Amino acid sequence: MTPHNDIVLFHYTFSPFAKRIVWYLAFRGIEYAQCLQPPTLPREDVNALGVKYRRIPILSIGRDIYCDTRLILDKHEERFPSGKLGASEPEQKAITKLLEKWTVDGVFPRAAQLIPPAMPVLNDPKFVQDREDMMGRSWAKSAIAEGRPEALAHMREFFQLFESTILADGRDWVLNTEKPTLADIHAVWPFHWLSAMKGALPPTIFGRDNFPKVYAYIDRFSKAVKEAEQTAPKCTTLKGAEAVKHISQAEFAESDGTVDEKDPLGLKKGQDVESWPIDSGFNHRDRGQLFALTQQELVLTTQAKVGHRDVHIHHPRTNFRIRADYDPDIVTDEEAKQSPRKASSTSHTMTKRSSQLRDAMPNGIHHLVPRRPHPHLQLRSQPRKT
Repeated sequence: MTPHNDIVLFHYTFSPFAKRIVWYLAFRGIEYAQCLQPPTLPREDVNALGVKYRRIPILSIGRDIYCDTRLILDKHEERFPSGKLGASEPEQKAITKLLEKWTVDGVFPRAAQLIPPAMPVLNDPKFVQDREDMMGRSWAKSAIAEGRPEALAHMREFFQLFESTILADGRDWVLNTEKPTLADIHAVWPFHWLSAMKGALPPTIFGRDNFPKVYAYIDRFSKAVKEAEQTAPKCTTLKGAEAVKHISQAEFAESDGTVDEKDPLGLKKGQDVESWPIDSGFNHRDRGQLFALTQQELVLTTQAKVGHRDVHIHHPRTNFRIRADYDPDIVTDEEAKQSPRKASSTSHTMTKRSSQLRDAMPNGIHHLVPRRPHPHLQLRSQPRKT
């Protein structure tokens, strides 16, 4: 069984980020395969490919593995230019990118705080611990309940902005087009996700009468997705071993890589580097040799655990950090869980690792770091005093 277009999407079906990619592929009619993953770590299929990045979705094209939905969408626009969903005019391109920035970095973090405390999944200690590791904040029911009023205030502001500006003139789609575009995928997804989550939005504040244009837009988008899915090629589902075998035996989708000599980091091709996200999932870092570095992305070469062939891991530059002078003896959270003995033998690195973790976080969010110590290493620092 061969994945169409050499594309394999690793995701789980209720991931709001994964839906951005699934919707895009349906609108484009691009054939692909999927490999369904558990919603929590470990993800053995991803690990077998040599990838430490812990978020979902991940998408591979051949032996190139793309992390983060922003990069995945941009790559598909480049790889399949005929019929692309992105705008062509500079003004519309700017609106599209600003909407992506707004929803990914502004709206969704608040939306994630509105998961109802009564949701059954919050009774699962494994899920709660997994999300605390990823987000760097408490997912205890009491903490979620405490944060809801503030998150609701922000979300009402987001709904009102959408209602009174972008959709104010009664247009069907963000760029006033005949069909949904990439701008609509960027704009709708956190609102779509929340509106479908029972108990997330109190109807007295977020009822359809309060924001009729926003809800009509969400309904319109959902209908467009269903219509697109009816005509799009049917997705092939691969088991983990099938997907890993296919990828490890495939060729590279991007065989050429250059390093920008003018990049402020001053890195050189072939240099050992590590790269990781700084907004969430920052306890899991990919390491390898620098293959390419541009204004938009970093590409490093590492080796798959199955087949032992090189793979290219692609990270965007946005909200990711790259480091060349890392200490290979420092144990990451993931390694600590797999080998407590190794973690104990390297306890002298805890202070240094704690400093690195603080360095990994954007300014202003150190207060989100949980004060509860890690079960193997006390990696998380106390909040900075300002």
